[in-house]
Amino acid sequence: MSSLKKKGPQKGTGGHGRKALEGRGPTPKAEDRSWHVAGKRKAARERLAAAGGGKGARKLQPHSSRPAGRDGGAPRRRPADEHELVTGRNSVLEALRAGIPATALYLAMRTEMDERMKEIVQIASKRGIAIMEIMRPELDRMCGRDAVHQGVAIKVPPYEYKDPMDLLDASFDTAEQPLFVALDGVTDPRNLGAIIRSVAAFGGHGVIVPQRRAAGVTASAWKTSAGAASRLPVAMAANLTQTIKAYKQAGVFVIGLDGDGDTTLPGLELATSPLLVVVGSEGKGLSRLVTEHCDAVVSIPIDGATESLNAGIAASITMYEVAKLRAEAAARR
Repeated sequence: MSSLKKKGPQKGTGGHGRKALEGRGPTPKAEDRSWHVAGKRKAARERLAAAGGGKGARKLQPHSSRPAGRDGGAPRRRPADEHELVTGRNSVLEALRAGIPATALYLAMRTEMDERMKEIVQIASKRGIAIMEIMRPELDRMCGRDAVHQGVAIKVPPYEYKDPMDLLDASFDTAEQPLFVALDGVTDPRNLGAIIRSVAAFGGHGVIVPQRRAAGVTASAWKTSAGAASRLPVAMAANLTQTIKAYKQAGVFVIGLDGDGDTTLPGLELATSPLLVVVGSEGKGLSRLVTEHCDAVVSIPIDGATESLNAGIAASITMYEVAKLRAEAAARR
């Protein structure tokens, strides 16, 4: 038998492929594409116009639901957190001066009482912190082999975090436009402490940190905040993206800080609106999901020879500019 196919009409598709041959129409304009930079700008302008142009109007809506989580909200503590020990005479003294909420002061027996030790005991006594004198081997065991405790240590309890939506609720009761800062991938507690200090200094209402892969309010963060951590609430988000979406639903505008942002910080139009500023890590910047949910990605103009700014410094500059623009807007009213 021949292997050649028979010539003649072949069985066709019946026209099923006609739609594939048709054109898809004209390419949508950039501003009509929700994922495009121009589309995000258009959406932000529409939201700003709906909110009254940001001219002092507090058209926030109470949130109807909280971000999804195991218990409907963020945990108050990191699950792995335990009491932290701050060791060494200088570190302990600085921590007590900064107002860190220590619960116990441990002194090794027969420790030399120099001026630093005298001040440590004096501050602890004044604040009602329990003072316990223990054997040096016991203090060695508590602090670990590599710790240089110099005969003194204080115990710091885990930080009690707020819920992000509770911060938003509390802002409804203020006469000011809400202003928050969220951290995305910032792992250095000193950066967190510096950001807490800046947010408190420029009239912010709270800081939000993710539950995972982020710095927490440790003794180091407390010291860097120079006492601001005792005045400004810090919330923990079980899922930062979901928290951002919930804030947006309540009428808060979200801007992300990035060196390659499409909007420059000076004269930021959204500054006088309810605002959440998201700060990324110095190395990786903002995560993709967070960037997608920002109303604008903002850059700070810097000299070309400098690659990037430290997260704490970037947050401080942004908070200052927002505070300045809000003060100017208030003066014009």
